[in-house]
Amino acid sequence: MPVVRVKENEPFEKALKRFNKTCQKEGILFEIKRKSRFEKPSEKRKRKIAAARKKARKLAVTQ
Repeated sequence: MPVVRVKENEPFEKALKRFNKTCQKEGILFEIKRKSRFEKPSEKRKRKIAAARKKARKLAVTQ
């Protein structure tokens, strides 16, 4: 659960922006969207395979 401490004399908009950035870094919105509907097992498998390919490609480029 992301926590953002509001500093003294800090505008609300700035604190809200920091909170949104923290949520995005932790992937909370992504998880909510992903879990908002049922995902068939075949779709889950395809998504995991695509993520593994992307990760392998990223590792190959950095080496």
